[in-house]
Parts: sequence; C-alpha cells; structure tokens
Amino acid sequence: MAYDFKKEEKQFYRPGKKPEIVEVPTMTFLAVQGHGDPNQVDSDYQQKLQLLYSLAYTIKMSKIGSHRIQNYFDFVVPPLEGFWWQAGVSGVDYAHKEKFNFISCIRMPDFVTLEVLVWAKEEAAAKKGLNFAPVKLLTMTEGKCVQIMHLGDYDAEPATIAKMHDFIKANNLALDFSEKRRHHEIYLSNPQRTKRENLKTIIRLPVKEK
Repeated sequence: MAYDFKKEEKQFYRPGKKPEIVEVPTMTFLAVQGHGDPNQVDSDYQQKLQLLYSLAYTIKMSKIGSHRIQNYFDFVVPPLEGFWWQAGVSGVDYAHKEKFNFISCIRMPDFVTLEVLVWAKEEAAAKKGLNFAPVKLLTMTEGKCVQIMHLGDYDAEPATIAKMHDFIKANNLALDFSEKRRHHEIYLSNPQRTKRENLKTIIRLPVKEK
C-alpha cells in the first residue's frame, strides 16, 4: 500500500479548528520560488506549480519504468504547500496579493536526493518539453509553530489568523518570522473541484517562547 503522509503523520496534516502548538521536524520538499498574485491567469505561480506536480509524479511513477531509485517506496503525492511573505510586512497583507513572494512545494520521501531530482528533471523534460531548472530540493526544519484548520475561502483567512494571534499571546509565545520562517499554508482541497466555502487549508505560523 502506498505511504500516505496525511494518514501516517496526522499531527501535521489534520489539525483541529482551534489553534494548537506543533513541533515540525526536518522534511524534504520539491520547491519553486516566485513572485506575484497567484490568482492571475497564467501567472508565475500557476506555471511553476505545473513544474512541481510534473516532477512529483515522475518520481512516484518511476516504479513502472526501468529506472530504479535507491530505497524507493510507493507514496501518495502529498498536498501542495506554500510559504508566503511580502517585503516589509510581518505575516501577509491580503489586500496586496501582487506583492506576494512565495515558495511553493510538495513534500517528498527522504529517498528523494539531488541525484533523484536530476534524473526526474531529465525524464520529465524529455516527456513534457518544459524547463525544470526552477525546481530545487529543499530541506527544512520548521520547529515550533502554531497551526489550525481554516475552513472556507482563502480571503477569509484573516479572521482565522486573528484567532491564532490570540492563542499565541495567551500561551506566552511570540511570532517568529524571518528569512527562514514564513507564513505557511497547506492546501488539502483542490480549488478547481471544491466550493470555496468547503476549502480546507492548514495555516501554520512560526513561534518562539517569549
């Protein structure tokens, strides 16, 4: 049976509707970085997501080809994740999406190394005819965070984040944004197939002890 991160590591993918503290360990991702409003048609964001998914499925489906990846095991491709920030802003300003910077990523099993990424890029480029140079391998240890399950439209996130801020203050914590610690979202729903009021998004904020 294919390994499913969402089921096997529920503490990272199934938070409740109330804020909670979580300690996030080191994880490996396929990642792309970019800038601009993600909702614009044919945006930098949309184009780079295509690269991410192409490589993720190339690695997953290597099981049916002739190439053998060392220590490979079958897995369910995890949900899309995003780290977001804007210059000069602590957190995010939803009124100015055109100023967003992002790192979009898809978690990978630990057997995905730089060697595996190089092979996957060559394999996918031969089939898709795309330039996969923007995709990098990212290893990240998020550490202490506060997370919550946000239900509904992305534009309604500020109200949920306000609850997180109250929780952070009540638990003697402080936000800890930096170049390595960003506003983090995990998208459990496909916005093309899900009503906006039913979207499920994990929001995760980096924190530290006061």
